[in-house]
Amino acid sequence: MSRVFRVTPKRVKRTNGQVLTPDMSVVVTTKTHATSPFTNGAQELKEAYMRLYGFDYQKACCHLSDFDFEVLD
Repeated sequence: MSRVFRVTPKRVKRTNGQVLTPDMSVVVTTKTHATSPFTNGAQELKEAYMRLYGFDYQKACCHLSDFDFEVLD
């Protein structure tokens, strides 16, 4: 059973040539029933940001505290 989350950055973050802004919101479906989209190393979240915005989550040293998320299902 999977879960769907809307993830939105809290603030503008500039790190290692990467820019993350609050308007870069994504909808992520996890592969497992998780309480957070950051479970499993945020793998689905990393893929969504790379696919939609060309943003490298790992290179920007992002963390759970950089984002707000809400459950959609």
